[in-house]
Amino acid sequence: MKKNLIIYLSFLFFVVLIEKSLSEQTSVGEIISGDIKLNNSIRLELPKGDWEIVRKSSAYDYGISQRIIGIVQIKNNEIFQAIEIYEGLLGGMYQSTIDTAINEIVFKNRYDGCYKRPEYYKLVLYRKGSTHNCMYIEPWDLPKEINNPEDPELRGMGAAYSYWAKEYNYKVPKIVLTSNHSYFSRLVGGNWYRITYILNPKLFNAPDSRFQTVETSEYHPGNIDNFLEHKEVIEKFLELSIDRHKSFEKSVKSKKRHKLKF
Repeated sequence: MKKNLIIYLSFLFFVVLIEKSLSEQTSVGEIISGDIKLNNSIRLELPKGDWEIVRKSSAYDYGISQRIIGIVQIKNNEIFQAIEIYEGLLGGMYQSTIDTAINEIVFKNRYDGCYKRPEYYKLVLYRKGSTHNCMYIEPWDLPKEINNPEDPELRGMGAAYSYWAKEYNYKVPKIVLTSNHSYFSRLVGGNWYRITYILNPKLFNAPDSRFQTVETSEYHPGNIDNFLEHKEVIEKFLELSIDRHKSFEKSVKSKKRHKLKF
């Protein structure tokens, strides 16, 4: 059962919705704007502009409920920003097993997670017992993440985005910046929230990326000091990500002692 829960909770965490709660009727293809209302008490501010719902998934099993919505913003026929939000309502039965599963997903996944990795530009973490609060930012090879991620359990998760981009002939940028935000604590209801923001560097008027893999990218921490214009861009993104995480902490009602120190 533990393995099944780990796979089940690995249910990806990419984007969300607005002005309606995740439990209300929305549909793929709907255009939204404004605030994101996760439920009756949690609301997140959405960046300005129109967003299209591209992915929507939900599942209920083992007495727990999980929801994901993915939204994308297009500019000049190119993906400009995307957001995925995951909500796991994980109270009730099997709490010990669920906590163990979350620990393995967040801290022991060999492909990604809340621990130091060479591609992370910034990682900030609070962890005590089963509680964690985490933010990390990194560059992504977006076509690879959508079509062929390294983690075999995530393959196929990006199918909705890939199909949608091909259907409307939208350009998928090669190198993007991402921030990942995750909070879970039994002390505030035992619900798990994860948000991933994906940003086209053109939003910050970035120079073109000449190197087209994460390892060779100008935004990789091992290379960034050789590309000062790109470093300025990722520092702006870091500042934006910190502000977003503070809003995220407030929205999910994080305990004061759990909040990250930037």
